[in-house]
Amino acid sequence: MSNQPYRTALVTGASSGIGAAIVGRLREAGIEVHAVARDKDRLARLADETGCIPHALSVSDRDGMADLLGTLDVDILVNNAGQSRTGNITNTTPDDIDALVDVNLRAVLQLTHLVVPGMIRRDRGHIVNISSIAGHYAFAGGNTIYHATKAGVHSLSQQLRCDLYGSHVRVTEISPARVETEVFGRLIGDMEEAKRRFFDEYESLLPVDIANSVAFAVLAPQRMNVSFMEVLPTMQVVGGLNFAKKSADPA
Repeated sequence: MSNQPYRTALVTGASSGIGAAIVGRLREAGIEVHAVARDKDRLARLADETGCIPHALSVSDRDGMADLLGTLDVDILVNNAGQSRTGNITNTTPDDIDALVDVNLRAVLQLTHLVVPGMIRRDRGHIVNISSIAGHYAFAGGNTIYHATKAGVHSLSQQLRCDLYGSHVRVTEISPARVETEVFGRLIGDMEEAKRRFFDEYESLLPVDIANSVAFAVLAPQRMNVSFMEVLPTMQVVGGLNFAKKSADPA
């Protein structure tokens, strides 16, 4: 392990995909990792594979998370847990809105609120927020609520740097584009169909790419804060313009 001072990390959404890859990468760096997710069985397998400490818990359970964090001096908090939905603001449901806000934004705010005071007291710590290019760009087909929650995470990451000015607590936002994970299968209800539709004919990021990005920021010298990292597949670009045709004049 490098001379960096971090000893203990907590990673949310850790049972699969990006979260599991981050857990493995931080364990490789010699850091004790507490892995949080709802899937107890997957967490147990991850613990066997990596030596992490599993906690079957929802990030939306603030009291449960507060009890857990009350027993730990967390040096690295990786806010990775997230959900997505299909549709947009015109055809979403109140339950979908609540679920996305609760997991993607409210839980991030609550967990950050729980760990930052201890980091400031110790003058040591690192908040890593996994956001999305959906928080920075508008594009057709994206879920509006999801975009809004990720924009909130982006704003939080920027403002935290102001709140922590004068301390050695660092903040990193990592904003991935398309990553090959199970989230696409859950969106359409069929992982094989999702693989065919989204990945087979495209060059996408893999969870390990995001895990390596986290490690780069976390293991960097303490004088250096990687505040924002946008990670895209080489064969993908964002932005562009879309124009709708004029409606025909009424007769």
